[in-house]
Amino acid sequence: MIQLGFLVLLVGAIGYGFCLFIGLDGFSAGIAAEGLLLFLILGWTGSYLFRVFNGKMTFNEQRKRYREAYEKITNKKLQDQFESLTEEEQAHLIHELENESNTP
Repeated sequence: MIQLGFLVLLVGAIGYGFCLFIGLDGFSAGIAAEGLLLFLILGWTGSYLFRVFNGKMTFNEQRKRYREAYEKITNKKLQDQFESLTEEEQAHLIHELENESNTP
């Protein structure tokens, strides 16, 4: 968090220096640099809120990718185990699962 504060300070200083370089006086350069910082911070905050409301947060994306990979591996293992059973065992298992899904 401290690095972020230093980054904002650095961007403000660079913006102020650039405004002085293009010919603005000290007061106008300060106002312009503040405006630039305000625009950048509001844009960054807005993009963060947009990702929050759309569920596109980094944690959610990681969890989604992990879940997909886990289900893929699990489904593959279950499929391999099912295929290793004899046809009678497969039919018996399918019959048992159908009976369980029909029970309230």
